[in-house]
Amino acid sequence: MKSSLRKELLETIRAVHVGQKRIPADIATQVANHIADDSLTFREIDVLRLIAAGNANKLVADKLSITEETVKGHVKNILSKLGANDRTHAVTIGLKRGIIEL
Repeated sequence: MKSSLRKELLETIRAVHVGQKRIPADIATQVANHIADDSLTFREIDVLRLIAAGNANKLVADKLSITEETVKGHVKNILSKLGANDRTHAVTIGLKRGIIEL
């Protein structure tokens, strides 16, 4: 990382050279924070993709051949699992984490 100290960088290069693995503490912390996240189901990912495309719940329901109430349940689960405040925030999180693409 650009922010790494020179000493830290040299130690990392030496460790990798002899076959060791090295993950900077700040990156390890970020990874650890997301390991505990509940994974979205395939259906929840489908719903999130359709939300990201700008579809309202009714259109999502029509496209997935499910009820609008089922979509609302999926949206509630998505918000909870991602720790999102609203649909837009959930889409942003999904994009940042690589769960969905535009």
